[in-house]
Order: sequence, then structure tokens, then C-alpha cells
Amino acid sequence: MPATIAEEMHDLLEQAFAPTRLAIINDSAKHHGHMGDDGSGESHFTIEIEAVAFATMNRLARQRAVIAALGDIVGKRVHAVAIKASVPAA
Repeated sequence: MPATIAEEMHDLLEQAFAPTRLAIINDSAKHHGHMGDDGSGESHFTIEIEAVAFATMNRLARQRAVIAALGDIVGKRVHAVAIKASVPAA
């Protein structure tokens, strides 16, 4: 079982998209004391994901797919997620 929310997000995105590149960056320290900071140190993230599965999707569809793959994490357990989803370069 994943020890952190970042690890859980990583596992879920690996399963859903088999990405060629995946980085989950914890931005929570930048938001300390701001709206949405719950003190857990896991409230704000940036996800950089590259996957062939995104080839037929526009930017909004890619973001929605990533959020759907994360289940209840976004909005319930994490305040904010910035998503940079792309297709591998040919």
C-alpha cells in the first residue's frame, strides 16, 4: 500500500495510462498557510504525465482523464492539482 498520496497517485496513473514519463511534484510547501493547506504537507501537486493514451484527446479531455483516474483524491484528499499531460514526441 502506498505510504503517501503522491505514491498513490503515481500507482493509479501508471495503471491507467502506462505513461512513458510521469512526475508527481509536491508543491504543498509553496502554499503553506494559504487556502486549502490542511497542514498535511500533501495538499498541492503538479502532475507531469506523457502517454500514448492521450494521442486522441485534447488538453481538456487529458486533464479530465487524469482526474478521473485519481478517483477521490482530487478535491477530497488533495486541494489542488496542476496537470501537464502530453503525448510522447515522435
